[in-house]
Amino acid sequence: MKPLHRVVARDIPALAGALRAALEGGPAVWPVPDATPPSSARAIPDTDPDPDPNRATDPNPDRATGPDHLSNPDTVPDDIALVVETSGSTAAPKRVMLSASALRSSCTGVVSELGGHGQWLLALPAHYIAGAQVVIRSILAGCDPLVLPGEHFDVAEFTAATSALDPSRRRYTSLIPAQLARVLAAAETDTGASDALRSFDRILIGGQAPSPTLCSAATRLGVRLSVTYGSSETAGGCVYDGRPLPGVRVRILGGDIELAGPSLAEGYLGDSERTSAAFVVDPDGTRWYRTRDRGDVAADGTLTVHGRADDVFISGGLKVERAEVERAIRRVPELADALIVIVPHAVWGQRAIVLVESGETAPAGHPDEAALLTAALAATDSAGLGVAARPTRVLRVAAFPRLSSGKPDMRLLTTTVTATLV
Repeated sequence: MKPLHRVVARDIPALAGALRAALEGGPAVWPVPDATPPSSARAIPDTDPDPDPNRATDPNPDRATGPDHLSNPDTVPDDIALVVETSGSTAAPKRVMLSASALRSSCTGVVSELGGHGQWLLALPAHYIAGAQVVIRSILAGCDPLVLPGEHFDVAEFTAATSALDPSRRRYTSLIPAQLARVLAAAETDTGASDALRSFDRILIGGQAPSPTLCSAATRLGVRLSVTYGSSETAGGCVYDGRPLPGVRVRILGGDIELAGPSLAEGYLGDSERTSAAFVVDPDGTRWYRTRDRGDVAADGTLTVHGRADDVFISGGLKVERAEVERAIRRVPELADALIVIVPHAVWGQRAIVLVESGETAPAGHPDEAALLTAALAATDSAGLGVAARPTRVLRVAAFPRLSSGKPDMRLLTTTVTATLV
C-alpha cells in the first residue's frame, strides 16, 4: 500500500506536480474541488441508478470497507496513481482507482488518434477525469496546460486563452456540449469566438452525448470535433467518433456495451463487491468493464450508443427507454437540446415530460408548450415508439440545474418537476 494525497484541483501547478510524481510511482493523487474532506455519506449509496456507470470499490480484500473507512482514506494499492470521483447525475458519486499504466495507455491511444502531442487548454474541472487527463496529457507532452482563469466557463476568457496558446504546437481542448454551445452562440456575432474554435487541431466533446444539431453547427463553422465515449472507469474517452482507440475492444452482450483494454480502472475505492459487479474476467483472462449502456456495433466496427441499460421506465405495463424518447423528440429543431424526465402518473404508472431550456420561465399552459408537445408527439410516433412513450407535457424552464461537471442534474430536475406537477 502507498499514500493517497488529496490535492485541490484548482491549484493546477500543485496538481500537475503531484500527478507527475504519481506517474513515476510516487504517492497516489486524489484531486478534490476544495480542501474540505469528502463526506462519507456520499461514498456508498444504498442504490445506484447512476447513468455514469457502476459500483464503488477496492480490489484489496484485506482493506476495511464501509462509510467509516471511506470518510478518510489515506492509502491505496501500490499500482494506483489517481483516484477520481465520478460525476453521476442521478446518484452519489463513486471513487475510481486508476493505475499509472492505465493513464499512460490512455494518453498513448489519444495521441495516436489526434496525430501527435500538443498544448492543451484546460476548460474543465480537474477533479473529474476529463480535466485530470488534460493535465496528464500535458505532462506527458512535456508542456504546461493553459488554464482558464475563472471558476466558471466564460466565452470571452476562452477566446482570450486560445489566442495565448503556443502557435508552434498542435492545439487541443476538451469541452462538454454546454460549453461548446455557448461558444457557438457567441460565434454568430463574434469573429473572435469563431476563430478560436477553428484554431484548435481538435476539440474533444464528452461528458454527455451532444445533440446532432450542435455537432452540425460546429461542422458548418469549420470546427474539428471528436465526440468521445468513455468514463472514469476507462480513464476517460476510449471511443472516438464511434471508433475504439488503439488497444480498446468493444463487445455487446445482451444489448449492453462492454469495454476492454489497457486503460481500464482497477476498481472503486472501498467496495470490492461493486468492483466485482462492474469488472468481469473472461476465461482467457480478458478483463471487461460493464458500462450499463445500451448500444450496437455496425459491420464496420463503429459503435452506436443508445442510452442507459437501467434508464428504463414502465408506462402502462410496457418498458420504455428514456433515451429513445429523448433521441426521438430531439429530431424536432426546437427540441434539439431538450431533456426527458420521468414522473409518476396515476393511470399509466410513469410518463415522460419534455423540458426545454428557454432562458425564461413561461407561464403554465403557454401556447409554445402546446405547439412543442404536438411536435414531440409526432416525433415519438414517427420513431415507432408506441403510445407508452408519448410525452404528456412540455415545460419550459429558465435554465437546467447542472452539476459542477456541467451535466444536467437529472435527480434535481426530476424532483422539481414531480413536485410542480403534484
